[in-house]
Amino acid sequence: MSEIKDLFTDEVVTRALVRDVALPYGAGTMALITLDNGHDHTKPSTFGPNGLLALNEALDAVAARDDIVAVGVTGKPFIFAVGADLKGVPLITEREQALAIARLGHDVFRRLGELDVPSFAFVNGAAMGGGVEVALHCTYRTISANVPAVALPETFLGLVPGWGGTYLLPNLIGPEKALKVIIENPLANNKTINGRQAYGLGIADAMFDAADFLEESLAWAARVVKGEVTVRRPQIDRGESWDKAIENARFALLNKPQAAPHRALELVAAARTATRDEGFAAEDEALADLIMSDELRAGLYAFDLTQKRAKRPAGAPDKALARKVTKVGVVGAGLMASQLALLFARRLEVPVVLTDLDQERLDKGVGYAHAEIDKLAAKGRVSSDKASRLKSLITGSLTKDAFADADFVIEAVFEEMSVKQQVFAEVEAVVSAECVLATNTSSLSVTEMAAKLRHPERVVGFHFFNPVAVLPLLEIVRGERTDDATLATAFAVGRQLKKSCVLVKDAPAFVVNRILLRLLAEIVKAVDEGTPIEVAERAAAPLGLPMPPFVLMGLVGPAIALHVNETLHAAFPDRFPLSDNLAKMVAAGKKGVYRPDFTLDPEVVEIFSGGTSPSTEEEVLRRAVEALAEEIRIMLDEGVVAEPQDIDLCMILGAGWPFHLGGVTPYLDRTGVSERVTGRRFLEPGIASLPA
Repeated sequence: MSEIKDLFTDEVVTRALVRDVALPYGAGTMALITLDNGHDHTKPSTFGPNGLLALNEALDAVAARDDIVAVGVTGKPFIFAVGADLKGVPLITEREQALAIARLGHDVFRRLGELDVPSFAFVNGAAMGGGVEVALHCTYRTISANVPAVALPETFLGLVPGWGGTYLLPNLIGPEKALKVIIENPLANNKTINGRQAYGLGIADAMFDAADFLEESLAWAARVVKGEVTVRRPQIDRGESWDKAIENARFALLNKPQAAPHRALELVAAARTATRDEGFAAEDEALADLIMSDELRAGLYAFDLTQKRAKRPAGAPDKALARKVTKVGVVGAGLMASQLALLFARRLEVPVVLTDLDQERLDKGVGYAHAEIDKLAAKGRVSSDKASRLKSLITGSLTKDAFADADFVIEAVFEEMSVKQQVFAEVEAVVSAECVLATNTSSLSVTEMAAKLRHPERVVGFHFFNPVAVLPLLEIVRGERTDDATLATAFAVGRQLKKSCVLVKDAPAFVVNRILLRLLAEIVKAVDEGTPIEVAERAAAPLGLPMPPFVLMGLVGPAIALHVNETLHAAFPDRFPLSDNLAKMVAAGKKGVYRPDFTLDPEVVEIFSGGTSPSTEEEVLRRAVEALAEEIRIMLDEGVVAEPQDIDLCMILGAGWPFHLGGVTPYLDRTGVSERVTGRRFLEPGIASLPA
């Protein structure tokens, strides 16, 4: 074990601080263990080897006593515990090391349920992963009604709840509810539940308000110890309903290629008949296997990107340069403009005015935003007073004079350079010299858009992804003359909007659209050559994208896809060929290759017919991934973003690239494509993969 301890040299050790508490009603003395890493709630308590050993020493001490009637476990303010210290995972290079850390967690945590006196978990704050498992090992559990997050997120990252979670939880609340927490919620963008929901599921035996949570929990524990309160839990059906829950979960995972949720499902299935020792041993083996997998390393890489790099964007200027934004203007009143107005009003809580030349369109745009606020109020997500205030912030105007006192104006008009240049010229005529002019263009040059203005330095790309309220990525594009104050203001506004911002060079289609269009161009080319649409569609499946390429094209719109492809073709004709068939499809007014029932539209099939050199799925996939590798290497060489990590962050947050693959560059490295095409990896071995 000393070897494992030595590996985790940077571990922030969670101490297990023991104090005696006299239980009320004369129930006796409880040894209360507080889990505390010595930092405030912004650095939650976790368990590395030294933290586990600290808890073990505390349990040694309380187990040796004969003057206590119970043992309690609670956390520091706002935090119970949030699981394993995953920072040390990249340092684990051998399966035996992984197995040792898995066994240590079990050896320590299980003692809480095997003491001579009852144990109580007082879940006072956020509890995730190993923190939840600490509570599950205790005899009884109370939870604060104000706990914001309870979760077993391991399968989201590429692990399983391997310190007792897959065995204890289904045996406590039944497999159906347990699988929701262990698999369904993590795979739904790492969804968490709150204290009330955890109590409702039966994870906790009692719930108390935060104000006097520990006092009430100690009083409840005293009554349990004295026999005045008997905790009754529902009988778990270990027959047909258990099998049905497993069958339903297995069906839900049919199109989920990642290993971790399938392994977790196997463990929950086995928990029906396994003994405690058998269940824990199976978890040990699963943890060891998954820790030594590329999937976990990729998942942790992706997690680190979205939790750390996204909050400290590479190349962002000094925050102190940002100007205050007290009013926002939105040019346009279409769906995108209305979504933007709603987002700015909700997050910045400043006046937002939309402009359009047509009163009917303007009324419709403002009406959309107001209606969405009414929906939020109906769902209880904002109060009626807040809804009224938000609606009063969003107004419309037929003239751009309404922008005179705006600090930030964003255009969301037709994707044509001359139109956008005219819009900015009109806006510049009425706004102050410091007002930031932002464009939501998806592919056009920000530099060219600003070229004819008196103050081109205040123009910046501010590219959202649709739906605006859902997708977290914001590509912030620096034009050739964009100054630091404008850029700093853009990043500050992006943070206020709760978006993850990535600095991008002014290059055609920026990052996400350029990569997706290179992929789509290669697949459309294969169809033009005679590959059946369904074959080309299936070819991209190993990439794990949220939807197949032609489904994505239908969602975006073939006309938009064609427009972006034309922009890229103008810049890079050799790599982004134009498809005459795609142009014919747009000219025919087709909204996609599929009909509403998701069968292929025979008219589209006819448009794409005539090719004489079909490819197999494997050949289409090879062409597609090689094209991706080539394009990403060129983008990095051009300085479109600072590093491969920014490419991956954009693709995860803007295109839904699967978390378990770590992003596009780890996938290309692992499969050998990057070296085959470009002569070298994008990332060093050991980053998003097992060490060499």
